[in-house]
Amino acid sequence: MAGQVCGVCEGPLPSKAGSRGRTAVYCSAACRQRAYRSRRDPAPDLDTLIAEVGRVANRLTPRPPQAFLADLTSLGSDVGRLRRIAQLALRTEAENVTPAPVTEIVDEVAFAGRIEQHQRELRVHCYRMVGSYDDAEDLVQETFLRAWRGREGFEGRSSFRAWLYRIATNTCLDFLRRNERVPRPYDPLPGVEQQGEPPQFMPWLQPFPDNVAELAETRETMELVFLAAIQHLPPKQRAVVILNDVLGWKAAETADLLDTTVASVTSALQRARPTLRERLPERRADWAHTVQPTEEEQTILRRYMAAATADGDSRVMAELLREDVLVTMPPNPLWFSGRDVFLDFVARSLDPASPTYFGAWKHLPTSANGLPAAAGYVRRPGTRIYRAQVLDVLRIEDGKVAEITAFEPHLFPAFGLPLTIT
Repeated sequence: MAGQVCGVCEGPLPSKAGSRGRTAVYCSAACRQRAYRSRRDPAPDLDTLIAEVGRVANRLTPRPPQAFLADLTSLGSDVGRLRRIAQLALRTEAENVTPAPVTEIVDEVAFAGRIEQHQRELRVHCYRMVGSYDDAEDLVQETFLRAWRGREGFEGRSSFRAWLYRIATNTCLDFLRRNERVPRPYDPLPGVEQQGEPPQFMPWLQPFPDNVAELAETRETMELVFLAAIQHLPPKQRAVVILNDVLGWKAAETADLLDTTVASVTSALQRARPTLRERLPERRADWAHTVQPTEEEQTILRRYMAAATADGDSRVMAELLREDVLVTMPPNPLWFSGRDVFLDFVARSLDPASPTYFGAWKHLPTSANGLPAAAGYVRRPGTRIYRAQVLDVLRIEDGKVAEITAFEPHLFPAFGLPLTIT
């Protein structure tokens, strides 16, 4: 009956007999949160989006600059949503061998609009599963194509969102079966005295742009150290941990999604959690549940960028780094463990008199996986342009840089960063 079922899942509402206050609208906190998300980011209506783009475009004026920038930002967001919907509809249309009738094309666009609202969170989910931003992008598109092909199989027994998560998880598991990825220790570097044992080498690991997530993801489930840790789990255990411990699904929901039993899910969690504890920092329980870098971390990032130049003060760099700082550079096999070892490498590459001098550097601040990051640009000897060279993601503990993960620059556009600066 109307008013006696949950406004999200249509299940029975909790009894209010003998209690005061207004009648419950949702059966649980989870349904209340889903309703909030749907109101904050509703499924796009194409006609409304197109009309909004036209309205904003017609009022564009370069003055005042603040209003101009706000209109451009709004326009870019709406055009981006329309482009993604159109691209997905085009891909699904390409699946048809024979030309589709007009009504079917309309259905494709409507379906694309419905699933577009889940694109960001599914990209994060696929990224956690495989540890690669590039692969996650491909897997989200494959998820949507599979959803389109199997749309008639959606019976409504679960929510549309849960149905998409089922498809996305199975798409990732299929990918991991085809592409076996096993972490292994880095090889020793000849002539370099490193501190401790070699870290684990994962050449597929990539950073995730914070501006792409646009979700309230706490850093403990997006940090590179967590991403690296779950890469040591078998794919099925990885899926169970992400669904249960990260997304907060119940064991029964996870079992239904993976077509297994609650006992199997519980067993997988019991095997996976000790492995994660071995791979995660001891003080992980003390991590701040933040989304973006803190003010202290941003200050350290600015000092790091200033020091990482030929004119920088090496003493400042030494003060910023922890004595046992770890530096890795996936997919390259180069790694350094220990402040003195790393500073010696940096000093030689920044010294114009050194035979291994690399060039002059500039940096731009950004963030990745909830951590401060420095986008490094180098002007090679004999050139005038600073070109994208490296993205340094910093993990900071107790005011010191504990870990630097340096990535190749091909993802700069995903971070909204230019490939050259002057």
